[in-house]
Amino acid sequence: MAVVGGTGSGKSTLGRLAARFYDVTAGSVTIDGIDVRKIELSSLRSQVGIVPDEPFLFSLSIHDNIAYGRPDATRAEVIDAATAAGADEFVANLPDGYDTVVGERGYTLSGGQRQRIAIARALLMNPPILVLDDATSAIDVTVEQRIHGALKDRMQGRTTLIVAHRLSTISLADRVVLMEAGRVIADGTHASLLAAEPRYAAVLASLSTTDEEVPA
Repeated sequence: MAVVGGTGSGKSTLGRLAARFYDVTAGSVTIDGIDVRKIELSSLRSQVGIVPDEPFLFSLSIHDNIAYGRPDATRAEVIDAATAAGADEFVANLPDGYDTVVGERGYTLSGGQRQRIAIARALLMNPPILVLDDATSAIDVTVEQRIHGALKDRMQGRTTLIVAHRLSTISLADRVVLMEAGRVIADGTHASLLAAEPRYAAVLASLSTTDEEVPA
């Protein structure tokens, strides 16, 4: 599901509610019908993988950063996740490959490279719920298209919440919800909303555009 809306509409908050970075003050957030407040926090967060637009990397090797949630992962598993995230090519060209140590917060890498490492980290965890919060915003459009191809395969059999700030990311979703002032004001497919919901068209017009158009 893609979540679309203007700045401050509540898009990113949805994913954070699922992992209990916040708790609701009314109503409830449920997973498989169970209120998330009744689930042990460590258990809940092991089931929800979140990739933010500005991910945090540690002053460790790239291998260890990708395997942070699964320190027992093999090099082959790390490379597989990195390949799906479009990271393997640039990592292979680094002086020490996957053993290259990145600076605190990953300052030695570009924003797009940090995002790809974070996506690989989440894919390696293989959570049943994946939240992509503008997770490819700093990635080149051509690379992003390759990542989307791999993500479509990896999204099978899991719930994926895509906070969309780019038109191209909406194409990954089967369903789109439009948010305004913390509420869902429209729900449907991209095509149905584009045809019948002028507020959706207005939000799309305000999004950062790319050379790639969203399929109607």
